[in-house]
Amino acid sequence: MAIYLTKESKVLVQGMTGGEGMKHTRRMLAAGTDVVGGVNPRKAGQSVDFDVPQCLDGLGGAPIAVPVFGTVAEGMAATGADVTVVFVPPAFARAAVLEAADAGIGLAVVITEGIPVHDSVAFTSYARRNGTRIIGPNCPGLITPGQSDAGIIPADITKPGRIGLVSKSGTLTYQLMYELRDIGFSTCVGIGGDPVVGTSHIDCLAAFQDDPDTELVVLIGEIGGDAEERAAAYIREHVTKPVVGYIAGFTAPEGRTMGHAGAIVSGSAGTARAKQAALEAVGVRVGSTPTETARLVLELLEAGG
Repeated sequence: MAIYLTKESKVLVQGMTGGEGMKHTRRMLAAGTDVVGGVNPRKAGQSVDFDVPQCLDGLGGAPIAVPVFGTVAEGMAATGADVTVVFVPPAFARAAVLEAADAGIGLAVVITEGIPVHDSVAFTSYARRNGTRIIGPNCPGLITPGQSDAGIIPADITKPGRIGLVSKSGTLTYQLMYELRDIGFSTCVGIGGDPVVGTSHIDCLAAFQDDPDTELVVLIGEIGGDAEERAAAYIREHVTKPVVGYIAGFTAPEGRTMGHAGAIVSGSAGTARAKQAALEAVGVRVGSTPTETARLVLELLEAGG
């Protein structure tokens, strides 16, 4: 099973004809993602050929032609798309996401970084009112190994399995996927580390709790804010599956803005130790390094049979 993204998902790529869009569309196709179209109003009616022999089981063959549509609504009407991945510059991201929400798409994965916070506030709230789930912004996307990959997460560092992963950090998403590659993952979700994101740790915890094939959840957080403390409160009341955590920033100096999250630590508020304490108080085992976190996962899975 999986959350949010399956082999049945039909994916549009907003900004597919740009440099990043082209590169990562090719990767997504190679991972088996059903990319059904791109969106670029200046190139509507054209198609782009992608030479992706990997998705043909290594047998080669003709390039895959992906049509380009003028709008998300046109792409959805022609293909039945239910997911869009956004690779547009920050100045145009708000309009792109609002267009996707207006079209009624179910899931919008916003890879773009550097989006102004007021734009993120506007499009996440608008999308929520319109029934569109946002992953991101400033995120690596999500992957259900062996089924579909929407974003920039490498598809060849893990395999299908029984661990669910939700992370603020793209790099740590990749590291945990690799370290636990022998077990594998149901779905890995990079929610992004910006101050405003469309999908939270709590949203993913709820989805993994309901997924029958997810046996354990890995939660990766970062210093700053209170998202991890809120996740701990949710775990105490609603999550029965084991959860293992890691908080990036155990060695961060106090009183400074740190990393892409813009996390400000003041006193004990927002520190890795405070977040660790909140999670451990509700039974979450928290690693002090990514490697120790992976070891804790293996211990729990072995103990559970």
